[in-house]
Amino acid sequence: MEFGRLVTAMVTPFDEQGHIDWEQTAKLIDYLIDEQKSDALVVCGTTGESPTLSDEEKLQLIEFAVKHASGRCKIIAGTGSNHTAHSIHLTAEAEKLGVDGALIVVPYYNKPSQEGLYRHFEAIANSTKLPVMLYNVPGRTVVSMNTETILRLAQIPNITSIKECASLDQVAQVANQAPEGFVVYSGDDGATLPALAVGAYGIVSVASHFIGEPMKQMIQAYLEGQVAEAAKLHQQLLPVFKGLFECPNPVAVKFALNERGIQVGSVRLPLVPPTEEEAALIRKLFD
Repeated sequence: MEFGRLVTAMVTPFDEQGHIDWEQTAKLIDYLIDEQKSDALVVCGTTGESPTLSDEEKLQLIEFAVKHASGRCKIIAGTGSNHTAHSIHLTAEAEKLGVDGALIVVPYYNKPSQEGLYRHFEAIANSTKLPVMLYNVPGRTVVSMNTETILRLAQIPNITSIKECASLDQVAQVANQAPEGFVVYSGDDGATLPALAVGAYGIVSVASHFIGEPMKQMIQAYLEGQVAEAAKLHQQLLPVFKGLFECPNPVAVKFALNERGIQVGSVRLPLVPPTEEEAALIRKLFD
């Protein structure tokens, strides 16, 4: 499955009562496809506040995104959790709804061994025909998949990619040693260009809510051998890459979208809106 080079991890719009705002969700999907040039969208991921979405909300959001995108981009559903059977259930339900792939995060909190990680992902992959993108984000899960475990999992036919947030070294090692057809995505906007340079295929991005088109230009410039031009674009975009993570994600990105007239509402507890000082810093990113 080809998910493209630029995948946006989409926020979930909420109304004033904290419910999913379907009208704004439709507008956001159109905006990310038409204006920000996203090749694929992740729904119900970390940026979509998946920990605070009920299963019912997740499945409603997945179904809505598939129908509204209507083939204009790929839809990847975040269906992972720290409970293997629950992840299998959500993935099966998402498959019925017509998603193009599943993003499965490393199990958090219960701290499995590398063998436990392997068996978790193996069981989920074997339960579905969907292409599976692994998601290694040790800053949120404590446990990190090592290179050997990722390469073992890459042998499973429908495990086709990884969103890698551990290190550039691991991006390079996996990209160099993985079987043909398995690709690595950076999960760190600021590492997009360095990750491409060591073998990554693309980026699963938050910043592409605002700078998707120039990010695609940067990626294309690098692929065409225009390294200096790609580096110039990277330097121009770096303040946005870094600034959007001054607050816990997706606090800053939601605030900035609202400031730009793209109404996505606030965040759900335990996240809170930015302080006045944080809000001022976010505004400066787009002055």
